[in-house]
Amino acid sequence: MNRKDLGLLILILVVGTIVAIRQPLFIAPVNLANTANLIGLFGLFAIGQAFVIITGGIELSVGSIIALLGVLFVTMVVVSEVYWPFAIILMLVLGALIGLVHGLLVTKGGLQPFVVTLCGLLIYRGIARYYTGDGTAGFTFGVSFPDLEWLTMGRTAGIPHSFIAMIIVAAIMWVVLHRSVFGRHLYAVGKNEEAARYSGIRTHRVIITAYVICAVLTAIAAIFFAMYTKSISPSSHGNFYELYAIAAAVLGGCSLRGGEGSIIGVVLGTILLQVLQNLVNLLGIPSSLNFAVMGSVILIGAIADQQFTKRRELKRIASTAG
Repeated sequence: MNRKDLGLLILILVVGTIVAIRQPLFIAPVNLANTANLIGLFGLFAIGQAFVIITGGIELSVGSIIALLGVLFVTMVVVSEVYWPFAIILMLVLGALIGLVHGLLVTKGGLQPFVVTLCGLLIYRGIARYYTGDGTAGFTFGVSFPDLEWLTMGRTAGIPHSFIAMIIVAAIMWVVLHRSVFGRHLYAVGKNEEAARYSGIRTHRVIITAYVICAVLTAIAAIFFAMYTKSISPSSHGNFYELYAIAAAVLGGCSLRGGEGSIIGVVLGTILLQVLQNLVNLLGIPSSLNFAVMGSVILIGAIADQQFTKRRELKRIASTAG
């Protein structure tokens, strides 16, 4: 755990303590379990977003992917009566294909990540709305999938399975990012893509892989969200979720310039974001301020990143001069 992550952990403990003192319901088992569930749900795709941001890119279509894949998953399982494990595999494959297309457009097509994923944001939500006739997809009365519901929304020793899934994914992605050759290449590409290419790194392959990882983790989150809400309105389901992912990544130390970030930091960023959301609800602050809180968090994180970068550069110059 680096200094940034340690500082974030201390901030979480301080904020959590203040909230608990102001509102004892914060540490009630039911509230802690619900908060852990939300941390798991949002943490899954926030980790994926971090991989893209580390390359110096951005993924703005996260919420729309969650809406589209959620609608497809529910209709496949409920209406088409597809065996749910097979439906899960199809959603993961579709997620991988979406990530592959994004990566190819960014690398081979030479398009800006912002443009590619912004178009994806519009396209996927539009397809989801057209597919349902702008209606709602959900589980009809009396329809039940006990095994699927236990797997996604059940609890083990009081811990929500979504949170457990996030921890497992975080552990795997920590090894990928911090203990593998691919992880080192990912950081190198984010720092300086041209220099990485001249050093022999297949930069296009690294960037494409980052987008595929992001989309697959988003597909996993889409399945969990579909089972969590049990009803999906494509016009609103997953709206602004990309902001949650970006905010969590920035809070966790990911630089929007690329080349920096850690999995532990992203998990802690997700936790802090959900604690803040919980604070808004428990203290009776209007829920309309949620997005203001997120915007402020992103802004503060960006300012902090800029200051850290300037300070690091000054230290480098001073050490070189000395």
